[in-house]
Amino acid sequence: MLAAEAGLARALERAGLVPAGAGAAVTAAAQAGELSTADRAEIAQSSGQTGNPVPGLARVLTRKVADPVARSAVHRGATSQDIIDTAAMLLAHDAMDAALADLRTAAAAAARLAEVHHGTLMIGRTLLQQAVPVTFGVVAAGWLAGLDSAIEWLSFVRDTRLAVQFGGAAGTLASLREDGVRVKALFAEELGLGDPPLPWHTERLRIIDVGATAARACAALSKIARDVILLAQTEVGEVAEGGELAAPNGAVRRGGSSAMPNKSNPVAAIAILGCAKQAPGLLATLVAAAEQEHQRAAGAWHAEWQPLGHLLQLTVSAAAWARDLVTHLTVDEQRMAANLARAGGLPLAERVTALLGESLGGPAAHDLVAGAAARSAASGVPLRDVLLATPQFVQKLSEAGIGQAQLDEALDPAGYLGAAQAFIAAALDAHAQG
Repeated sequence: MLAAEAGLARALERAGLVPAGAGAAVTAAAQAGELSTADRAEIAQSSGQTGNPVPGLARVLTRKVADPVARSAVHRGATSQDIIDTAAMLLAHDAMDAALADLRTAAAAAARLAEVHHGTLMIGRTLLQQAVPVTFGVVAAGWLAGLDSAIEWLSFVRDTRLAVQFGGAAGTLASLREDGVRVKALFAEELGLGDPPLPWHTERLRIIDVGATAARACAALSKIARDVILLAQTEVGEVAEGGELAAPNGAVRRGGSSAMPNKSNPVAAIAILGCAKQAPGLLATLVAAAEQEHQRAAGAWHAEWQPLGHLLQLTVSAAAWARDLVTHLTVDEQRMAANLARAGGLPLAERVTALLGESLGGPAAHDLVAGAAARSAASGVPLRDVLLATPQFVQKLSEAGIGQAQLDEALDPAGYLGAAQAFIAAALDAHAQG
């Protein structure tokens, strides 16, 4: 808010509405350091009387301006909402900058994972059950696509939707007469924000845009975190968070438990989810508050303050954790291969069905292989052995002219990856073009 008041004073000086040097004097007072305890107490008391902190802040700032002549530049032409909304835009810009820096680092790390592990076989899982083979590279490429989309939209909103608020008492800048539009433009220029066509006191889509892009980023990060948590489970063990397992000098080690010395919890992924799970509710509050009365809302505008700030804070935190998570992620290729082998060929049941489908028809082939798959899962015997021990299946193979070599080929996970490599390449190319 102090930065907003200082920017307005400089704009007023450039417009010739306040004495020369007034803008610099107000800026110096605004940047003079932390407010004293007495100043903060005065602002707090005033907030209770006026419903927002700006009137008290303006009084404190005016006193701090050394040159009495320059004090006329403090808060001239503005209303409290102008300062609070403009301050929110400045905070959003800073938060988006911080989040974008970490998201870009995380995206670069995801791109490296996609490239390095483009051929690293693992089990695909749908509805939390084993499905068909995939590669870890295509998983990382999916993360990359989400990160790149989050970066794109955060950048777009930061660059095009963050604007100053300056409308005065009821959105007409009447107190500045014919100079209002020019001061608004100079105000925007001073703060590096957009100059909107008119004030947006009760048109709140800019706030929703900020909140929505922050929530989108949280959603992209939540996807990565959830995958890591599931893949890092003890029974799966295909990835792990990086970092030292043992801390020096008896310090608490990363992922440790206060009760269980054996634990190595995925703390970065957990922290991301802890942030991201709060985002939808905060965004919902911003959307609900967007319906505002006439030229100044009675309560709805006030309802935005806490959720907007909290949502930005959570997004920055989640992005920082994601940078750490993806950059230091450890991938256990051997465990992925072992888990895939332990599945006994069941992830290739779809391919075997397709092999028989042309001669038997899809439904009949599906039922035949489904029965064998159920026996394989129940007995622990590999699907191939169960199929070859099923007379009906062997007969249908013979009738279709399909030999065991073709069956073995169908059960090779490396041969059933479809367009995985093309998808990875496309994601990497889109990332590179940025």
